[in-house]
Amino acid sequence: MSGERSAVALGPGEGEKLPNMVSDEVTFLVRGEQTGGALIALISLVPPGAGPPLHVHTREEETIYMLDDGVRWKLGEVVKSTPAGSFVFVPRGLAHCFQNIGDRHARILLTFAPAGMEGFFDRLSEFTEFDPDAFRRAAAEHGMEVVGPPLAESDPV
Repeated sequence: MSGERSAVALGPGEGEKLPNMVSDEVTFLVRGEQTGGALIALISLVPPGAGPPLHVHTREEETIYMLDDGVRWKLGEVVKSTPAGSFVFVPRGLAHCFQNIGDRHARILLTFAPAGMEGFFDRLSEFTEFDPDAFRRAAAEHGMEVVGPPLAESDPV
């Protein structure tokens, strides 16, 4: 995807909100069609205990900035807690997942470069509860491979 880029300036609470089977909601701040395919950015609102299965992106690099406390990550074989203000970079090809281990929702800011993961999040918005098979199919359709269970199962707190 490439093309024209457009400036984007959003205020607090603005953006395109979608339901999500892993988190309660994602809010797109910018989509690939606005960045000429360079990247997407979104905020995920993750409920306590929630997080995706261990997975690998085959096309995108991912960055995550923790806006709230309570999130821990599995990056390869390393499990690490990341309080508010922490930053995570996930190179393509690295198996990773996260879990909100706090007692309230946690917000995380994610970017994917290049763009292309929008379709995955659009697909997940069609489901009201977590369905591992639907997640796996949506992932496969968008260059992502599920390679293990969620962090809550592989490395319980």
